[in-house]
Amino acid sequence: MHGKDFDIRISNKHRIRFTSDTFAADSRVLIDLLETNGHAKVLAFIDNGVAEAFPELQQQVNDYLDRMPGFVSRGTIVQTGGEFCKRDANTLQAAWDAIEKAGIDRHSYILCIGGGAYLDVIGLAAATAHRGIRLVRFPTTCLSQDDSGVGVKNGINAYGKKNFLGSFAVPYAVVNDFTFLHGQPETERRAGLVEAVKVALVKDASFFHWIEDNAEQLSELKPHALEEVVERSALLHASHIAYGGDPFETGNSRPLDYGHWAAHKMEQLTDFALSHADAVGVGVALDTVYSWKTGRLDEESAMRVLKVLITLKLDIWHPALTQTNADGQRSVFLGLEEFREHLGGELTVLLLKDLGKGEDVHTMDTELLAECIEWLEVYSGALKS
Repeated sequence: MHGKDFDIRISNKHRIRFTSDTFAADSRVLIDLLETNGHAKVLAFIDNGVAEAFPELQQQVNDYLDRMPGFVSRGTIVQTGGEFCKRDANTLQAAWDAIEKAGIDRHSYILCIGGGAYLDVIGLAAATAHRGIRLVRFPTTCLSQDDSGVGVKNGINAYGKKNFLGSFAVPYAVVNDFTFLHGQPETERRAGLVEAVKVALVKDASFFHWIEDNAEQLSELKPHALEEVVERSALLHASHIAYGGDPFETGNSRPLDYGHWAAHKMEQLTDFALSHADAVGVGVALDTVYSWKTGRLDEESAMRVLKVLITLKLDIWHPALTQTNADGQRSVFLGLEEFREHLGGELTVLLLKDLGKGEDVHTMDTELLAECIEWLEVYSGALKS
């Protein structure tokens, strides 16, 4: 047998910008960021929740695109976003239809303005149409600005599983516009704080200490504190993707998914009535207590983590943790097998050895996990009494 192996290396630039009022008449953010051959086309997709929160946005975007020198505007499309759009195949199909109708090609740009779920869907449309169109993401929620929006994953839910269908594609750029951040409801701004806590716990102890020191201001959603936590979290997430050695998750270790094996399953068990952020808060609390109870993390550090989550007004327990299946097993534990399956190999879950330092493990003691769940229920109940 004859043959030869070829080593194909692909280099991608991951551009991340922090700004405000991108679509103001005097803004040059996009003009300076995008490249053009003199007639590159630009089509913008807008999450309808964002369009409703900012009634003048669609017209602002249309006017801005019309004024961009060297570009041809193909206007704006407004679609229903939120978690629903990841379960509705029509959203993805409508995006493909709009891309084809507008004559968008591989020298064109797609802008997507919306929350994390909508970015996932339009990201998949951009990654698959013409086998890849340059995408500029505008995350609008705290959760998407400091975590998912700066990532390289796109996907939709299928077969009852989160992100079963999707792709990895580095966006041309990510623009975190704080105008959107501060225009979101309190619940949306607060939701992103949990991913900042998570990335600090697994990547940067000094960042966790900063969150701890500024927890009261963050709890009150003070603009300067919120902007700093978003920027530091986003850059930590992006740095891991760029320099962590596994940007497209071909291995089994995914430290940025700390607390997520339980979170993803709880979302499914509640038919996504439990938001991703709330589920991650509970998942982080559970894995932190488990890290403590297995002797990896000291009790003082574990309690500091729980105190930060509570100060930030994030949940640390949810009734979904107690649901059982026909065999009497806690349903959330099925998330471990789904997590293993999603990784395509042996189970790998990151636990904490210290603040800012994780350790991969390949087995989880479900009896001890059950005890941790019961402990969290009692602890959480005592706080409310």
